[in-house]
Amino acid sequence: MPNLRNALPRFLFTPQSTAWLSVLRVGLGLQVFFYAVSLRSDWIELLAEGNRGLIRRDLMEALLSVESPLIPRVGWVVEAGGWLHLSETNVLWLLWGGLLLASLFLVLGLFCRTVSIIAWILFLCTAKSAEPFGYGVDNFTIIGLFYLVIAPLPDPWSIDAWWRGISLKSSSLQGLHRRVLQLHICIIYFFSGLAKCAGRGWWTGTSLWRALTRPPFDIVSPEILIRLGLLLPLLGIVVCVMEATYPVFIWPRKTRLIWFVGVLALHAGIGLMMGMYLFAWVMIVLNMAAFGPGFAFEATRFSFIESPIKSRAEPSSI
Repeated sequence: MPNLRNALPRFLFTPQSTAWLSVLRVGLGLQVFFYAVSLRSDWIELLAEGNRGLIRRDLMEALLSVESPLIPRVGWVVEAGGWLHLSETNVLWLLWGGLLLASLFLVLGLFCRTVSIIAWILFLCTAKSAEPFGYGVDNFTIIGLFYLVIAPLPDPWSIDAWWRGISLKSSSLQGLHRRVLQLHICIIYFFSGLAKCAGRGWWTGTSLWRALTRPPFDIVSPEILIRLGLLLPLLGIVVCVMEATYPVFIWPRKTRLIWFVGVLALHAGIGLMMGMYLFAWVMIVLNMAAFGPGFAFEATRFSFIESPIKSRAEPSSI
């Protein structure tokens, strides 16, 4: 019984290296940066209120209010700017600039805690106000930024740690936060795989065919897909099995690297074959942070991953 009673604390508070947190911070910083850059030309049309935008932002935000009045939205930022006598266009460009600047600060690791909160709130406002044009990439970016908000920042590769001299958190606290992220990723893949297994489309290859031939994701020529038609059912089955069994085989030492590399290859393929680069990137970042350095492979094998600061970590108070 004592061993069973201590098993959960040992599992949750297993000391971890800080490499995963560096991956999460830099990866999400780049994600938000390229998100903002990709929307620059359509920013005003996407988020302007009334007839100026691609959608009526006021209508979308009214629907958000029905869902919950507490969901952040661009309208709040515009109203706050109105108190300062700023036009809607100026506020929207300030919002875009704030998102871009927060992403750059995240990549550099400067004022990590503050800019992670700012990036999360601004991204959440933007994604929710433009929800009809969003897809899974927005949700996973929001999830990743939330984990960064509550993470034991700073990491040793950040400017906060090696220039501002902010002390690092204990390895046990690092382990707790990483373990929660790992469990969350396992739940996501399990239910995603379960949903795919429940339908015939993934077993017959039909779902893959539809995904690869639907505009604007039809990057691969249909002629090539026809020639590879016999492989589509096999690839569909591999995707179903890999995702549904992810929570099982990502933990044992003998299989974790196979499943880890397989999932990374899956998302890289989605990015290259469907043009969903931001979705592929955020999923690779989340997997790398959760199960990459120090888990699927040892960070010490790669000199560029080794922590530049090894002596400042202080014991946690928990």
